[in-house]
Amino acid sequence: MHKTLKQGGTFVVEPRRLSKASAELRARGFGEITIPPSTETAEKQASRCTDCGVPFCQNACPLQNNIPDWLRLSAENEPREAWRVASLTSTMPEICGRICPQDRLCEGSCTLNQSGWDAVTIGSVEAWLGDQAFSNGWVEPIRPAAERGETVGIVGAGPAGLAAADRLRCEGYQVTIYDRHDRAGGLLIYGIPSFKLEKHVVQRRVDRLIDGGVQFVLGCEVGKGVTLTELRERHDVVLLAMGVYQPRILSAPGRGPDSTVAALSYLTHQNRRDLGDAEQDGWHEARGKRVVVIGGGDTAMDCVRTAVRQGAASVTCLYRRDRENMPGSAREVVNAEEEGVVFEWLAAPKALLSQGDQVTGVRAARMQLTEGLPGQRRDIVPVPGADFDVPADIVIEALGFSPEPFAAHEADLRLRDDGTIKVGSVSFATSLPGVFAAGDAVRGASLVVWAVREGQDAAAEIDRYFKTRTEEVAA
Repeated sequence: MHKTLKQGGTFVVEPRRLSKASAELRARGFGEITIPPSTETAEKQASRCTDCGVPFCQNACPLQNNIPDWLRLSAENEPREAWRVASLTSTMPEICGRICPQDRLCEGSCTLNQSGWDAVTIGSVEAWLGDQAFSNGWVEPIRPAAERGETVGIVGAGPAGLAAADRLRCEGYQVTIYDRHDRAGGLLIYGIPSFKLEKHVVQRRVDRLIDGGVQFVLGCEVGKGVTLTELRERHDVVLLAMGVYQPRILSAPGRGPDSTVAALSYLTHQNRRDLGDAEQDGWHEARGKRVVVIGGGDTAMDCVRTAVRQGAASVTCLYRRDRENMPGSAREVVNAEEEGVVFEWLAAPKALLSQGDQVTGVRAARMQLTEGLPGQRRDIVPVPGADFDVPADIVIEALGFSPEPFAAHEADLRLRDDGTIKVGSVSFATSLPGVFAAGDAVRGASLVVWAVREGQDAAAEIDRYFKTRTEEVAA
């Protein structure tokens, strides 16, 4: 229980943080850990917004959501209108409300938070609005006012592709999405654990697109099942939104072809179990094993928390910097610690230890931060003579992702040095006429909310292109 500043200047005592299942209970399964708020709780939380006049929360949101407006409407018992306002700027409010790192974005910029109080739990209200909307039939089907003859082929059924498809279909364009997987959703389905995002939440968005006339061609990988040239011949415009999936590899003595597990493979196997797929040979399982996860981002947090739920004997996370410099959500770190994960801060993997073909541990160097120069990130250096070993039966690499070699592209499709697709400064147009790109394929590995933003913006540019037949081509 905490003191809360309410509008009008009075103080009351009430809980202000998200309600979660106990660590012991949530570690037994893969359901979402946040307890959905009641209508009364959601309205009280929304009423904590001070209407500060300068919407720092909105400015910190990649989608520029009208957060103060829909918080006020929620507080005034107008959830349907609040949902309508939230939907104006986002095609996936109920998804972003669950998985955005609000502590680094809107809630981190909340005036209450900056003043030393707990922030309004914006994400929980946003997710609550979405659930209310679907439960009560407020989510309107896509029924364009007029059908247009132009066709758009979208490569990738992840957040950028789904967001673009939503906006384009609403404008009446004929949209087909191609994806390598057997289900639509991309990382929303196969990369993010169910305890953060249950799969029915994603599926109902996909179902809305299908009901609205969007076509899906699944199990189709561009470069294998179809070429980019063929897609360009088939559609008036092509949008490349296939994300980045190539894992970055640990470079250390002792690492062999089968000595480590890629984070995405590990997460995909568990997500397939949650979806009811039959168990396959080679699926990774941590039950009874000592697990070491290398990395400090949100994917690493997903891996350690999945290992806990699989019944691992122990779970340790190695990260080369300290807690304050960790790239992942601070909220996720707290959740992992509550669930029994051990963090070794300032610990960089130095070598993998093994006996025969079996990994037995990770040798790590203890690191320390150097004094940083003004405006620069502090570097890290090893502490002499401070190496230590962490026992391990499974070592999971969660070091981030890079763009895959895009074998399907034409020679004139220009890429940046890091392999991401080069686009115009504002248009999302590539160097190929009629081909656009958005999301992680352009930004590199980033947040889902940024993929949604870019998918929506790319759709707006494609709409403009069809109506004006002009485009800013990437130089």
